[in-house]
Amino acid sequence: MEDTKMEDSSNQREMSHEEMPETHSKGGLITMPFIIANESFEKVASYGLVPNMILYLIKDYHMGVAKGTNILFFWQAATNFTPILGAFVADSYLGRFLTIGLGSICSLLGMILLWLTAMVPQSKPPPCDLMTQTCSSPTSAQMTLLFFSFVLISLGAGGVRPCSLAFGADQLDRRDNPKNVRVLESFFGWYYASAAISVLIALTGIVYIQDQFGYRVGFGVPAILMLLSALVFFLASPFYLKQQASKSLLTGFVQVIIVAYKNRNLTFPLPNSTASYHHKRDSNVVAPTDKLRFLNKACIIKNPEQDIALDGSAANPWSLCTVEQVEELKALIKVLPLWSTGIIMSINLSQNSFPVLQASSMDRHLTKKFQIPAGSYGMFNIISLALWVIFYDRAILPMASKIKGKPVRIGVKLRMGIGLFLTCIAMVVSAIVENARRKEAIRSGFQNNPTAVVKMSAMWLVPQFCLNGFAEAFTAIGQTEFFYSELPKSMSSIAAALFGLGLAVANVLASVVVSIIDDITSKGGKESWVSSNINKGRIDNYYWVLAILSFINLFYYFLCAWAYGPTGRQATKVKSIAR
Repeated sequence: MEDTKMEDSSNQREMSHEEMPETHSKGGLITMPFIIANESFEKVASYGLVPNMILYLIKDYHMGVAKGTNILFFWQAATNFTPILGAFVADSYLGRFLTIGLGSICSLLGMILLWLTAMVPQSKPPPCDLMTQTCSSPTSAQMTLLFFSFVLISLGAGGVRPCSLAFGADQLDRRDNPKNVRVLESFFGWYYASAAISVLIALTGIVYIQDQFGYRVGFGVPAILMLLSALVFFLASPFYLKQQASKSLLTGFVQVIIVAYKNRNLTFPLPNSTASYHHKRDSNVVAPTDKLRFLNKACIIKNPEQDIALDGSAANPWSLCTVEQVEELKALIKVLPLWSTGIIMSINLSQNSFPVLQASSMDRHLTKKFQIPAGSYGMFNIISLALWVIFYDRAILPMASKIKGKPVRIGVKLRMGIGLFLTCIAMVVSAIVENARRKEAIRSGFQNNPTAVVKMSAMWLVPQFCLNGFAEAFTAIGQTEFFYSELPKSMSSIAAALFGLGLAVANVLASVVVSIIDDITSKGGKESWVSSNINKGRIDNYYWVLAILSFINLFYYFLCAWAYGPTGRQATKVKSIAR
């Protein structure tokens, strides 16, 4: 009997290995260095181009501050929006491997084109004539080459960033492994740590190279790093577990909206009639909720024989949706007001150009021989965010839990509110510091010389970066946690994409704000607040406008938080107390 059992068990093991040769022979920890290196090199290369780009556009392309800033806002908006398209394409058509691969190639081509604008004199306007004080504007062909490089870099980011984390998780996700959760947790930790380190290297190392060796070398290094990123990723191709594309959630949302519109004239079934609604087999949700009731018409079964296939699914998903699809869309619509409250903070965080111009006109020396590059002060944002997360997780919460004698955590809505308040204070500090810098420049006789360095340390800019870092730690991380906890588990990819979408919308709105302020304040021949000469302009007033908008947004957040009601965890707690 024992011999028979051993033979059976060995046969079962052999069968299981035969059934899943692909799953166990592909993926695993061996693929992690390649995936993380691909994402890290891409981040160092792309993030390193942003801080000094305003200086490149002003000095080499002879653009005004307002025009250059608007171009960068739109570029950042595209870079933040394309990951949503990338996630859709990966989920629905190409799969993650191909999407990352094509994204890496697009980024590489974009960076090579950008490097060529620095290497080939004919690709940009000639230097300004110092005798006549005149500068030639870039031609249409020169601007097209520049914009095409930006577009390719944004498309590349759209392919790599939304898929890299999920593709890495695909390689490690073994549901039959008892240590599966711990392995995934470790991977996520290393992934985010490498992302933070990559951004720091970009804001320090790449920016320093651009300052010291010029844009020919400064743009060449990111192109080389992107080449390494693509090579490293494709090198491990035989080892990857490549899952096929499946149906995208975004497609499901569009189907619900279209089917609900098609069925707008249908009458609703009786209140307790669940048989009239289409749902997945063995689903706990058999009827839609009454909220946003007009969407419920998307899952009403009109003719069971025509609408339902033999396997129980919809015969035509563009004519009948499931209850689950309808409820997923409702959950997304419900969180959108609170999502919108983070846009103003993202506008504040996207103010990269003006701080670089301010820093370049201030004393940046730490020692007699070393000075911090003007584009590197954004690193204080990242450093303060990382330090707060570590301090909060490892010191504040354990200490509070020890004092209380039970686990303590700050509610997610409270954290979001604290972050929005801190970004208000950051803008106030920004306005005060810029006002002091401008007064010092005028006092020193530099009103007509925006490139002159005033006797004021650029370290005065650090508090505003730190405050914005703390604000991002509270609101951005809080929002992401809020989306993950409030949206259904099947919508985790949407939860991750919402913050990026907020950044994209913020970049577009930031450009609109700059354009409006430039148009209004320059009327009648007056000097614009966002003038190319920052000593004549009033960037401090621009910051005050953002501070006022931030305070208005804070009250808007209070209204949205109140209207939303308790979060999922709070609601569960209230129900348990009631019982």
